[in-house]
Amino acid sequence: MNIFEFRNLLSNEDRKEKRKGFLRSLIKSVETGANGTQDYIVKRGSGKK
Repeated sequence: MNIFEFRNLLSNEDRKEKRKGFLRSLIKSVETGANGTQDYIVKRGSGKK
């Protein structure tokens, strides 16, 4: 591996890390029970307990 390949590898890893950080910043947290949804009961389907 020559110096150019090594620098290219490092820059690619740096770009991947920046992209991951950017995508994480786009995710918004959700409030539990917002708008009264905490008391909903699932009567049918895969979410039923």
